[in-house]
Amino acid sequence: MNSTTDSQTTGSDVTVVDDVDLSKDYDDAGFGGEVGFGERPAVLCVDFALAYLEPTSPLYAGVEDSVASAGRVVDAARQNAVPVIHTRVRYQPGGEDGGLFYKKVKALSCFDEGNPLGDFVEHPRPQDGEVVVTKQYASAFFGTSLASTLAAARIDTLLICGLSTSGCVRASALDALQHGFRPLVVADAVGDRDPRPHDAALFDLQAKYADVIGEPAAITYLQNLT
Repeated sequence: MNSTTDSQTTGSDVTVVDDVDLSKDYDDAGFGGEVGFGERPAVLCVDFALAYLEPTSPLYAGVEDSVASAGRVVDAARQNAVPVIHTRVRYQPGGEDGGLFYKKVKALSCFDEGNPLGDFVEHPRPQDGEVVVTKQYASAFFGTSLASTLAAARIDTLLICGLSTSGCVRASALDALQHGFRPLVVADAVGDRDPRPHDAALFDLQAKYADVIGEPAAITYLQNLT
């Protein structure tokens, strides 16, 4: 990257560059193209669990506004006959099926079978007939039938809402791209426990792997499908 000021080296030998217009730097290098809107979308709701809304939970993230935004996107999808797909995390008690991910993140015990923190939030939550994908890892695609389900329905675009931005949302958007689906991450409808990983994840997704759009653009798209 080019800089207008001298770089500084931290004690950990990581170079920090000051006063760089990061967006311009990435744009000039050829990042940030568009995957665009397809013709057959679905809404993917990633892990809207009570664990992120209950203040006593180790995963509490204060993402009530993000959940409310996702609810409005889901309402628009249902009103326009667009499929809504939900994911949830669920482990055997003790997490034997969670492997190293469960070992790495102790808070994932919130999703042990029978723990009420693993239940869906009030809205959006699955309705009768909507697909629910159960997973043990970050991506909605890893170790699940999601890609086959989408292909069978001829879905080409995923409007992605969910929690958390830097974790399961980012992983799912990346895998959506790699499986040939257009990932559109709805920035208002995703959330994280801190704005720094949230913002960094959205920047990286927009630069490399997805289109990051707002709630109004998502709803307009759903309402104007032919």
